[in-house]
Amino acid sequence: MAKLYKLFVLKLLYNKISKKINKQSKYYTIKFILPNVEMKSSALKSLSDEEIIERINNGNSSHLFEILYQRYYSKVYDKCFSIVKNRQLSQELAEDIFSKTYEKLPSFKKLSSFSSWLYSLSYNHCIDYLRLKKKLHYPEWNREHEIPEIIDESDEDMNNIDYDNMMVIFEMIHPEEKALLLMKYQDNLTMKEISDSLRISEDATKMRLKRARARVIYLYKEKFWDK
Repeated sequence: MAKLYKLFVLKLLYNKISKKINKQSKYYTIKFILPNVEMKSSALKSLSDEEIIERINNGNSSHLFEILYQRYYSKVYDKCFSIVKNRQLSQELAEDIFSKTYEKLPSFKKLSSFSSWLYSLSYNHCIDYLRLKKKLHYPEWNREHEIPEIIDESDEDMNNIDYDNMMVIFEMIHPEEKALLLMKYQDNLTMKEISDSLRISEDATKMRLKRARARVIYLYKEKFWDK
């Protein structure tokens, strides 16, 4: 993890230099990449996410971002992999997400937990990648993969589905629907957080969630019922 973090930091610094960021900016000091005795302190590592962010935003403690990186890298990587299904690409996307997270720390308003905020950024970045690189436009895909009109299933029905079977079904649906369902049922994000991540309205988010839930139940019944 330490080696991976150093590579991430070098990439971050390269990006900042290429963008001609002011070297005196308190958010991009060279201290960020230097080993720091403070990192060895268990007291620092026991700080909450919000306390670490406050220290980073208030002064020369940017090196503390490594604690957040170590806490969440594997989770962010897993979320990327669940969407793009490529290990090398997932690593690159995860590094990009942490770079974006570091840049956006001053805008973190504590309206939700840091983890929810980070996961929302993660899904947003992966979906943006697919929209741009793979041209997986959801409205077109949805029209091409219509399902019969069925009554929307409840949250309880979703929670009762076998996890392994659910993962099989998730590979059969659009990445945006998968991300939406993971945000709702795995990460417990609010409708506001989900809609912000997908950059659609809350009403549109609710409609897509209803459609995604119905699609999963329909495909699940088709594939696994009475088998």
